[in-house]
Amino acid sequence: MTPPVAASAAAIRTDDSTTDKAAATAATAESQAPTPVGLPGSGDDDPDKRTAAASTAAPSPADPAGSTGPAGPTGARFTRPGGMFSSLRIRNYRYFFVGQVVSNTGTWMQRIAQDWLVLNLTGSPFAVGVTTAMQFLPMLLFGIYGGVLADRMPKRRLLVVTQGVMGLLAAGLALMTITDTVTPYYVYAFALLLGLVTVVDNPTRQAFVSEMVGPKDLANAVSLNAANFQTARLVGPAVAGLLIAAVGSGWAFAVNALSFAAVIGGLLAMRTSELRPTEPISREKGQLREGLRYVKERPELLWPMVLAGFIGTFGFNFPTLLSGFAYDTFKVGAGEYGLLNTAMAVGSLTGALLAARRGAPRLRRLVVAALTFGALEVLAAFASDYWTFAVLLTLIGVFGLTFNTSVNSMLQLSTDPEMRGRVMGLLVLVFTGGTPIGAPLVGWVTDEYGPRLGLLACGAVSAVAAAVVGLVLARAADLRVRVDLHPGRGGRVVAVVPRAISRQRLATAC
Repeated sequence: MTPPVAASAAAIRTDDSTTDKAAATAATAESQAPTPVGLPGSGDDDPDKRTAAASTAAPSPADPAGSTGPAGPTGARFTRPGGMFSSLRIRNYRYFFVGQVVSNTGTWMQRIAQDWLVLNLTGSPFAVGVTTAMQFLPMLLFGIYGGVLADRMPKRRLLVVTQGVMGLLAAGLALMTITDTVTPYYVYAFALLLGLVTVVDNPTRQAFVSEMVGPKDLANAVSLNAANFQTARLVGPAVAGLLIAAVGSGWAFAVNALSFAAVIGGLLAMRTSELRPTEPISREKGQLREGLRYVKERPELLWPMVLAGFIGTFGFNFPTLLSGFAYDTFKVGAGEYGLLNTAMAVGSLTGALLAARRGAPRLRRLVVAALTFGALEVLAAFASDYWTFAVLLTLIGVFGLTFNTSVNSMLQLSTDPEMRGRVMGLLVLVFTGGTPIGAPLVGWVTDEYGPRLGLLACGAVSAVAAAVVGLVLARAADLRVRVDLHPGRGGRVVAVVPRAISRQRLATAC
């Protein structure tokens, strides 16, 4: 494998407009590196007619890192999205997007119904945590292997299989619940099987986005995927609450089973000639270790992974925590419990749409979003009433989603195509694979000491992790704060800049 240009995330623009001519010359040379065939540049809906002209434009001396956004592993520069919904101009992505709207709504219905079913069967938030742990345990054990499979096989074909199996599992759980033969142990078993399929489905689905839209619209498509998921989160819990109250949890599982037909139909209807498929890698020994080494050697990949691990393990334990707040602290029913999820979804949707308007993600955005996310969780732990808690959940959703979309798009843009499945598999592993550890732990704390202390601990861990990672990145990039009272056109009075040109690449990613 040809190694990428060192520190590929370095393409994100720098704030230092006074960098000397040597840095400008080096950045110009980097920007003229060979550009991959088929990079989108015109925004045209026809992938075959797109050019890489905009992507390979040399940066000006005043902006040596380039003003057009992040560079990929080959050195090509990617432009900002052409609007909040720019990736929807692409036909294949539209099919995928519509299918995901339907399927995600069903998924959220099942999540709410599953948590409420277990809570009614056992009366224990700890049991809800165990269910969540069973669903994410396979990711902890096999997550990186799912990324290897995503790199080895055609992604569209693999997604048709995984989505079909997930639909069958939802149908099986629906049948058992409707016939009143379900027990907590059956729910645990279905959650475990679903987790095994997700090990392959999740990294494949995330890596497939770049094959539909290409680098120019990748950050926008990742943000719209998140907006799609959060829109479903607005609708799904509300519908699930009504459905559970009217006819029971089983019918929510049945609706989810049917929703997978929309995704499979969209995948089969795509024009394969307009995809940008990555050539599957051949089966060889050491590919797993190669993926781990690839991330370890790149700070712009490694430290976002570390932060995602802490946030995913401790910060995103909402199924356990929200059920505890609804059932024990505020003593409300299924409708109000669903409304808490809806409140958080409103914030998450807002965060996703804001992210879709932004250009290339930066490491400082990840750190600030994670730090604010953790601080808001700490504040929410002391909420005095149900409605105050719901408002704070909305803000938590904004910053949680900002972190989620930023880390996803940044890692994809900074990774070689043939490594993308493994890198995304590792991201899914650290972000969701820690849930089998975090969910039972948070569930136990919630059972023993109440949900307030559980949320307080989760927020504190997230905030501290963000602060530590931010300091490590600043030290690694040798950053300093620059104050310029006469910044000139396009400059900033206060900016964070590298002390040395040798660390420019990592610093610009920050």
